[in-house]
Amino acid sequence: MSRNGRTIKRPYKRLPKGEHGGIQLLLIHNVEHLGKQGDIVEVKAGYARNYLLPHGMATIATEHHKRMVEKHREKLRAIELEKLKSYRDLADELGKQSITIEANANDEGHLYGSVGPHEITAALKEAGFSLANDQIRLDGPLRELGLYTVRVYLHSEVEANLKVWVVPTAAEDAAVS
Repeated sequence: MSRNGRTIKRPYKRLPKGEHGGIQLLLIHNVEHLGKQGDIVEVKAGYARNYLLPHGMATIATEHHKRMVEKHREKLRAIELEKLKSYRDLADELGKQSITIEANANDEGHLYGSVGPHEITAALKEAGFSLANDQIRLDGPLRELGLYTVRVYLHSEVEANLKVWVVPTAAEDAAVS
């Protein structure tokens, strides 16, 4: 292409349009609120170009890729079932766990700060579980001492409940005694 005698380069390749005007992609990984691995989805060009393609979540849905997915669909399903089983096992383990988080609090039991997903994942890491902050689902930050049941999102089909004790710090206990 040229404009005023100069050649203009496009910063990206044209992506094939789907039947509704979006970009047709084949999902390589499960994407929450979009689809499962192997699904062919149609998304807006910006979402495809700026998120799905650069993060390796999807690829362009060519006829070759579609045939390959159909060929390997059973194998993909077996892998997905195995992952689901491991997530369920992890959910059972987390359900048996009870973690304790120390926090600074006043005499009425109100925390000076709050306990959020970051503190919970740090306590889980000490207990031998490696989870991301976005897997911890709180209704709001924990602002008082006590026992809480926290939802842990492991997979679109698997959630676990974790018991979290928020207790005063040991230094406060020694000062009160």
